Amino acid sequence: MESQYMKILVTGATGKVGQCFINRLLGEEQFQNAKIRALCHNRTVEEHDRLEMVKGSISDRNVVSAAVDGVTHVLHLATCKETPDDVMDVTVKGMFWLLEECRLSETFEQFILVGGDAAMGHFVYPHPVPITEPQKHSAYEGCYALSKVLEEVMLEQYYIQYDMNGCCLRAPWIMEKDDFKQSQSFGEDVFGGPRWCELVSPEEALEFSSNGTVPIMLDPDDQPVQRNFVHVEDLVSAILLAVDNPKARQQLFNVCMDEPMHYGRVAEYLKLSRGLPSVAIHTPYHSTWLDNSKAKFLLDWRPVYDMIRLVDESYDYVRTPDNPRKVWYPG
Repeated sequence: MESQYMKILVTGATGKVGQCFINRLLGEEQFQNAKIRALCHNRTVEEHDRLEMVKGSISDRNVVSAAVDGVTHVLHLATCKETPDDVMDVTVKGMFWLLEECRLSETFEQFILVGGDAAMGHFVYPHPVPITEPQKHSAYEGCYALSKVLEEVMLEQYYIQYDMNGCCLRAPWIMEKDDFKQSQSFGEDVFGGPRWCELVSPEEALEFSSNGTVPIMLDPDDQPVQRNFVHVEDLVSAILLAVDNPKARQQLFNVCMDEPMHYGRVAEYLKLSRGLPSVAIHTPYHSTWLDNSKAKFLLDWRPVYDMIRLVDESYDYVRTPDNPRKVWYPG
């Protein structure tokens, strides 16, 4: 239920989740009186009469103080990937300043964090059973996964220290537009990882890229990997359901598709539906199954994207010349 007065600060507002959330909230009748303050760093958001913008980095407390002033809710999306020079300033210090300013604010009501399954080791470690929210954190090598663990732990401690009202929506790889199709590419235009072109010979990579070959990621036991995804629209639906929801108070939710994407079944479907060939690729990665039952039970949330819808929309998506694919961060 919407508060009588609602102003939501969105960090990372220009990213795929931030843009989708802003557009959805501004169009929802339930939130017709809500206003948004977008905290932007390198990019800007489109103008709207219910949206204002603050520019700067969340690593600067003065910027954060101005951004939090007068807001009732914070949706924290800003993050770094494998950028060791920035990750502690942005992810750790930045979130600390946000939490501190929220704690001291007279108008603050709720903090919503979008976390990541990197905090659980993603597909790097074996997971013999589905991952539920109480499972212990297990960051893999690098600074990004560590930062996702620290985000969740910091928020949990503010629950304990100050009884803060907040929740964390832990998401796996977030998809939109043609993201999934590009994640399958054997070319240099591959989105995310693995970089398939580096797991085969240059000649094979060129051939596979030209004919749309679909990689079947195999685990160390030569079984197709199952990997978790969530479409940005489903994630934003969960965020909107968490806003002012008393059942979300101090809770952690896995927010993902009902089943992970099974690389073998994806290849079978693309063969039947589009006639695309496939090739098995041996990797050190493992299957992971995030359990989203808690979000369904407490938030009454249901994802609308399954394997077929995600694959079809991604492979059908056509980019226009004024909508080039841009990767804003490494990793």
